[in-house]
Amino acid sequence: MARAVVIGGGIGGLAAGAALRRKGWEVIVLERAPAIEPVGSGLAIAANALKALDVLGVGDRVRSLATAEGRLGLRRADGRWLTHTTEAAADAKYGDSVVIMLRATLMDVLADALGREHVRLGTTVSDVDADKGLVRTSEGDLEADLVVGADGIHSATRAALFPAHPGPVYSGVTAWRGLVPRGGLDVPRSESWGRGLVFGIHLLAGDIVYVYATDVLPAGTVHADEREELLRRFGGWHDPIPALLRAADPARIIRNDVYHHAEPLPAFHRGRVALVGDAAHAMTPNLGQGACQAIEDGVVLAHHASAAASDGGLAAYSAARGERTAKIVQRSWTLCRMSKLRHPLAVGLRDFGVSAAARLSPDLMLRSMDEVLGWRPPAEAAR
Repeated sequence: MARAVVIGGGIGGLAAGAALRRKGWEVIVLERAPAIEPVGSGLAIAANALKALDVLGVGDRVRSLATAEGRLGLRRADGRWLTHTTEAAADAKYGDSVVIMLRATLMDVLADALGREHVRLGTTVSDVDADKGLVRTSEGDLEADLVVGADGIHSATRAALFPAHPGPVYSGVTAWRGLVPRGGLDVPRSESWGRGLVFGIHLLAGDIVYVYATDVLPAGTVHADEREELLRRFGGWHDPIPALLRAADPARIIRNDVYHHAEPLPAFHRGRVALVGDAAHAMTPNLGQGACQAIEDGVVLAHHASAAASDGGLAAYSAARGERTAKIVQRSWTLCRMSKLRHPLAVGLRDFGVSAAARLSPDLMLRSMDEVLGWRPPAEAAR
């Protein structure tokens, strides 16, 4: 039986491990933390990732968490819609829409798909020999036919494989995330743009609202009270944003700087090692595709690694994933740059352009995502 060692127990690592297990591989996932404790609060699982989760046998379990009704789309700070669509329209076009869910829930789903007995917690990786498939850990050396580097945005595995690559760079924006009780509020799924500011609201299962926000700030900026900072920035925006912020628990608001790969990697593999998720293609969150692309990676890697035993299928994996993810990283960055505009004239032109384009083409929001959301898993696409 072929053996895979996965470095990192995040979304990409668990998805890759689960996909490989379904292909008959022996899998060990190494996680340095003493427990799998997901960082963050909410995330988006779009139509493309739901198709990948079907391959893992858990797509319907995730779909059962969908809560969206009515319109969803982009708004101004005063609440005026710039462009929007509906859950039904997205489902009709792609066979799925998007599920916004707790990161913790997705981690549980993927851990169950993998089998928790295949995760070794509290295990630190000190070195990887890509040619031999050797992983040196705090618990001893492990040999594998395939090593999966899923160790996140500041991946040591990536740095070892491609030491000349500059790695992730600061996008210029910092992000806040939090979970707030709905409390009877009307919560349309939307993202609102102002002058260099973004605020998103999404209703999750259990009447919990996932909120997120971004602002243009120097890297490393920290505030004594992050909720007060959010109220100072967004307290005058459209409903229900001010009420949600007032109801938020300051201790449960997370803030982090946003980094991304401005320069694509030359490949997603070297020797017996393949990279997945943020280790391979860190992106800004503007398209909501970070977790989605990590799940896609795992499914595609398992497909190619199992189909081409002669070279491990890793060259085919790199070819399949490199161009697609590079485009999505760039599209996310383009949206990030648009959201960072501060000059009133530039913001006015941006908003007018989006609104006018949506009037001319009512399905603009969906059509602009065709290449991203229309993806199909390798086995399905080959039919």
